[in-house]
Amino acid sequence: MENPAEPGTVQSQPVATPPTTPCSVVWSLGRPYVLENNARWVGTDPRGRPQVLTRADLQRRGWSYRRAS
Repeated sequence: MENPAEPGTVQSQPVATPPTTPCSVVWSLGRPYVLENNARWVGTDPRGRPQVLTRADLQRRGWSYRRAS
């Protein structure tokens, strides 16, 4: 989408933030994470150990509602 103020420039889309509904599930780096108490994302690392991520951690790593193929 071009920025009307500056012809020829592309306007970036806002970065999507993870959901805030408790018990929401998202995928990051091929692993599922569940939102607990609207404060932390809980899942497991590649070795099966519990892993807790903040919202910022999840955004930095990348996430989606679907598991990547």
